[in-house]
Amino acid sequence: MATSKSESELKELFVDELKDIYWAEKHLTKALTKMAKAATSTELQTAFEKHLTETENQVSRLEQVFEAVGQKASAKKCDAMAGLIEEAEGLIEDTKEGSLTRDVALISAAQKVEHYEIASYGTLRTLANVLGYPQAVDLLEQTLAEEKKTDVLLTEIAEGSINESAKQE
Repeated sequence: MATSKSESELKELFVDELKDIYWAEKHLTKALTKMAKAATSTELQTAFEKHLTETENQVSRLEQVFEAVGQKASAKKCDAMAGLIEEAEGLIEDTKEGSLTRDVALISAAQKVEHYEIASYGTLRTLANVLGYPQAVDLLEQTLAEEKKTDVLLTEIAEGSINESAKQE
């Protein structure tokens, strides 16, 4: 059985990771707006706009997680997400406006973000379970499911037509 000191260290890590993903999601809302505007295909624009709404809800859900574990919601800069957003912005600058090649680049950048989020939410959900926070587990599971669904959707958009069409440009 874990000692009180170990539990408090694990809770500290959990809260630190919550702060990290909270910052990430808040900053992702701005990036998704830029990515939607930069997308060429209507299908990808719509996917980004839908995920923007989900992300705004995820920020709110994270605030509920903080409350469920007795913490004040606060953010800590997430270097990983900052880097992924910077990479997405670079891909927009490096690809031709109105091209499907840009859409391929945007999907690539977005899936890197989704994979980071899937890893983060999976870890947080597991830690919440270990620490005995069932309400947090449920909230984090909802977000994890949304992130996985978005990743699948991005793959479907890429494989459905964008990748092959970009090859013709």
